[in-house]
Amino acid sequence: MSGVSVFVVDDHPLMLSAIVSAIERHFTVVGSADNVGDAIELILERGPDVVLLDVNLDFGGGQHVIKAVRAVDPRPRFLAFTALTSRRDVARMFAAGVDGYITKSSTSEEIVDAVGQVLAGRRPVSSEIAGHLLDIDDGAPADNSVDRLTPRERQVCERIAMGDTYRECAARLGISVKTLENHMDHIFRKLAVQSRHELTRRLLEDGFLRSDDRDPAGG
Repeated sequence: MSGVSVFVVDDHPLMLSAIVSAIERHFTVVGSADNVGDAIELILERGPDVVLLDVNLDFGGGQHVIKAVRAVDPRPRFLAFTALTSRRDVARMFAAGVDGYITKSSTSEEIVDAVGQVLAGRRPVSSEIAGHLLDIDDGAPADNSVDRLTPRERQVCERIAMGDTYRECAARLGISVKTLENHMDHIFRKLAVQSRHELTRRLLEDGFLRSDDRDPAGG
């Protein structure tokens, strides 16, 4: 497949270099980028057959690259490449129209095989990713995970983001701390976060919470 042109996007220099080294024996690497803006510009300029695309990029993420490129040129195939396999990222990338989704733990042989599958019109997916696909509800919003929260979970998010402790939040909502903890467990799983800080950041990203909504005293 030496005639196949590939472009690589990753914001970690060592990983970017490693990926290029691993695949350049099999493909013609026509360029690389470490940010969304350069990636869009160079992909449109060089027209690769396949783009190996990091999922978690600043300023829009991998899904923004896909949407921006395809608005101008629908030909490149996009193979998402990720170290983390959050359900939220999987849903967003497939909503953007990614052609395949593999992890950065994949061997060079697996990457080569995935590129070949993408070019053949198939959709390669690593086993770690496949589990999330089974968990994506039919008809559930794919591009904004906050829409998946129940009204009560939204109330909990609002109070926690405002700085309430679990005990304070439970008291305000008239529920037990145990019930509050159950709500938080569901929220963390639905939004693929692991801490209050990550939760607040996710709420800001999804437009549920504005930066000036947070209670300064509560952090």
